[in-house]
Amino acid sequence: MRTKSIGIFDSGIGGLSVFRQVVELLPNESVIYFGDTARVPYGNRDPETIIQYAMECADFLVSQDVKMLVVACNTICAYAFEALQNRFSLPIVGVIDSGLKTLLQTTKNEKVGILGTTATISSGIYPRKIGACNPQIQVHSVATPLFVPLVEEGFIEHKAVDLIVEEYLSALKKENIDSILLACTHYPFLRKVIEKCVGNKIVVKDASEACAIEVSHELVKRGLATTATEAHYLFFVSGEAKKFQKMGEKFLGRNIESIQEVTLP
Repeated sequence: MRTKSIGIFDSGIGGLSVFRQVVELLPNESVIYFGDTARVPYGNRDPETIIQYAMECADFLVSQDVKMLVVACNTICAYAFEALQNRFSLPIVGVIDSGLKTLLQTTKNEKVGILGTTATISSGIYPRKIGACNPQIQVHSVATPLFVPLVEEGFIEHKAVDLIVEEYLSALKKENIDSILLACTHYPFLRKVIEKCVGNKIVVKDASEACAIEVSHELVKRGLATTATEAHYLFFVSGEAKKFQKMGEKFLGRNIESIQEVTLP
């Protein structure tokens, strides 16, 4: 069981931000990554569709005999995390709780911003969970639905990105926040542009590092940490493999040697 792979999935390429942190923190752990690139983005889908897609992605990874599921998608966590826990007996780690811990530890003035997909922001899950932890914190949420398509199309350094980011964040910058959480795993691809837009007085955080730490803790707690000395990485996508490979290698700074296109039911 210990030598089995960790399964990470996302609506597209964004979950590679979590993959990168996991393999850096746990270099001996093998990982299978699945990106549902044929159906990205999830952020403009209705809740029932999001749950259906999440189940199909998880079913695929479970069929690959993984020992843990890592939900590297805020939208899925917002709508389908409980359903996934009810369906599978495997340990499941998600990015929302990890991101919350990071944000709560970062803010000093208790005024924070949340950037996410339309579905994630509409769910209200971040203000709800933050309020349960600390009702004094003011939460300013902003839906930024164009961010995911920009990342998926590789327009990370396009001149239009600066204008779009500024348009989304102009009002948020006036709220005297001291911290912003990137509540979508695609958004770290745009982190430099976002940090440039908000300035150095606002700390920009994402959940990927905290999620990797939680994965490590869960593996140790459940006796699933590997004793292997060599890790293997497999990538599966439901869309075009070459496009994913090009963007993925650029972001990870390493070759993606094994990538396969699969068709979900």
